[in-house]
Amino acid sequence: MNNFLKRTCYTIGAGALGSALFLMATTEAKADSGVALMHSQKVTSESKTFEIPSSSARFVYQSGYQFDYPEDGVRGIFLTAHSAGGSRLNTLVDFVNETDINSMVIDIKDDTGNITYMPEEDSPFYDIAKNYIDDPAAMMSVLEENDIYPIARIVVFKDSVLADLKPELSFRESNGQLWKNRNGDAFVNPFLEEVWDYNVEVAKEAAKMGFKDIQFDYVRFPEGFLGRSDSLEYGLGNYDEGDGATVESRIDAVADFVGYAREELQPFGVDVSVDIFGAAARGFEENVGQDFVKISKNVDVISSMPYPSHWGPFSIGDIDKPDLYPYEVMDEYSQLENDVLAELGDDKPVQRPWLQDFTASYLGSGNYINYGVNEVEAQIKALHDNDIHEFLLWNASNSYTEGVNYVNP
Repeated sequence: MNNFLKRTCYTIGAGALGSALFLMATTEAKADSGVALMHSQKVTSESKTFEIPSSSARFVYQSGYQFDYPEDGVRGIFLTAHSAGGSRLNTLVDFVNETDINSMVIDIKDDTGNITYMPEEDSPFYDIAKNYIDDPAAMMSVLEENDIYPIARIVVFKDSVLADLKPELSFRESNGQLWKNRNGDAFVNPFLEEVWDYNVEVAKEAAKMGFKDIQFDYVRFPEGFLGRSDSLEYGLGNYDEGDGATVESRIDAVADFVGYAREELQPFGVDVSVDIFGAAARGFEENVGQDFVKISKNVDVISSMPYPSHWGPFSIGDIDKPDLYPYEVMDEYSQLENDVLAELGDDKPVQRPWLQDFTASYLGSGNYINYGVNEVEAQIKALHDNDIHEFLLWNASNSYTEGVNYVNP
C-alpha cells in the first residue's frame, strides 16, 4: 500500500485553542522550527506545558528568507514547476530584471494534483511528489537575491492524484467508478474537511519554504456540476443539513474553505489569495460554488481571470468578439469588479487580476487576434484607468511578450 494511504489524514483542531496547542507543541519540540513567539504565557495541560498567546500575541514563522512586498504593487508572471526547477528559471529571472515585473507565481501543487518538489521522506506527501523543482532552497535563494516576490500556486479541488488514491474524497458514478470530466480530470469534494486540511497542509509547507503569498486556484466544484449533482455519489460532510446539493451549500463550502485556510495560515505571515472566474462577478458561476463577495471577504487578495478570450459574444458589455478588444473588455470588467467589491468597503481585498499574454487561436479565424505588446498594454491601461494597479500575466508556456511597458502603458 502507498505510504500516503497508511498515514493518518489531517483533522481539524478544536477551534483556535486547538490550533494554538498544536503549534506550541511543535514549537516546544523543535526550538529551531522557525516560529517566533511574542507576548505569550505558559499554561499546563496534563503532563505538558504549552505557550498560549495573549490577546495581542501572534506567531510568525520565519523561513530565513527576506522578501518585501513590492512598494508599487505586485506585477507578476506565472511559472510552471518545470520552468521554476530548470534552466528556464534563469531566463525568466533575466526577464524580470530587465522589466518592471517584480513577482513570480510558481506551481507548488499543479493542475494534476502533483506536489512539485520532493519533501522530506517522513512527509505525508513524499510518495506522491514529483521532482520538478529539485532544489527548492536554491530556487528561493535565486528569488531572494533578485528581489522577486514569491507566490505559491496551489491547485485545490482539481486533483486527479488525490482522487485516484482516495476515491471516497471525490465524485463517483452510480457504478462506483471515479467521475472525470471530458478532459479526463478528476475533482475532489469541496464539502469534505479532510480535503480542506490536505490542501492547507500543502500551503503550510509552501509558507515554510519562504513563499509570501499562497494562491489557491480551482477553488470550486467542477464545471457542469449543477447538471450532475443528482446523479453522482459524494459525501456532504458538515453540509448534510437539508438538501446539501443546493447552490447555497456549494457556495458556503467553497467560501468556508477559504476562510479556514486563511485562519490556519495566519501563523506563517503569508497573504492568502484566490483565483476566481471573472464571470463570477456577474453571478454566473454559482453552480460551481464561487460567490465573488463571499470569497473576497475571506482573502487578502482576489485574482480574477477575466481574459478577453474567455468571454462569449456580448457576455461582457456590448462586445461581439471580446478577444479582439482587450482594452474594452478589461475596462468593462474592471468597472464590474469595482462595483461588486464596493459592498465590502474598506475591507475589500487587494485586486490583482490575471491578464492574457497568449494568443487564443483556438477561437477560430476572425474571432481572435495575436496578443503582443499593444494587447497586453491595453489590458494594463484599462486596469489603471479603473484604479487597479496590481496584475499577473498568464501564459501556459511561460513565454512572455518582450517590450511591454508594465507601469505606464
